[in-house]
Amino acid sequence: MKWLIVGAALTATLAFANAANAAVTVIGGGLAEACSNAAITGKSDRKFEAVCTKALDEEALTTRDRAGTYINRGVMKLRRASYDAAVLDFNQAVRLKPEMGEGYVNRGAAAIGMHRYPESLVDLNKGIELGVDEPAKAYYNRALAYEGLEDAKAAYFDYQKAIELSPDWAAPKEQLVRFKVSRKE
Repeated sequence: MKWLIVGAALTATLAFANAANAAVTVIGGGLAEACSNAAITGKSDRKFEAVCTKALDEEALTTRDRAGTYINRGVMKLRRASYDAAVLDFNQAVRLKPEMGEGYVNRGAAAIGMHRYPESLVDLNKGIELGVDEPAKAYYNRALAYEGLEDAKAAYFDYQKAIELSPDWAAPKEQLVRFKVSRKE
């Protein structure tokens, strides 16, 4: 007996609208911390992005905090669907701190927004392998990428993993409602 998992069609626009961004916590005060707080709380307008830019230009940051600030600025751009600009920031973060999984996860989210699903999987898998502070978001985004590739079974299991890692997060539960699981004899 096998299981058949079928997901309803998901448009790329809907997929990206629901993509999860992984911001990086930067502490120590100053503009970089303000940038971090803005990214973590869901801000995306240009005035907050300018705070991040000013932190990168003016503050003496550790390599981790500099990479995190690039990620946070990129997350703000990503939320505005400025994919190419966001990718530039994620590339900088990955160059500075290649062991920081958030850079890859967010670059993967940008690739989803650009409908580059195979490319997104490479980055999402790398981010998951390296580890991230919010792994549920990485699995959720990978589920979106799998749906973009019309792999409903893989998407289903990644949405399930996201729920397992973050049981109170509504987004993956909302996506799973669209799936039908039945026995195949």
